[in-house]
Amino acid sequence: MSRIPLAIVIGLAGFAAYVGVVVALADRVVGAHWLVQLVYFLVAGMLWTLPARWLMLWSVRQR
Repeated sequence: MSRIPLAIVIGLAGFAAYVGVVVALADRVVGAHWLVQLVYFLVAGMLWTLPARWLMLWSVRQR
């Protein structure tokens, strides 16, 4: 089996789970100071790129 279809399924499932966790935690941050919100949403908005990058590189790597 090719790694690309597997990476797509894992990536979509992982991203959906990540969004669920980020949204659930955002409920706690919304009432906080604007600087706390800024840091949270900046970090949460960029953090997903690390596993996504790893998954993309893994999917195209030759054996």
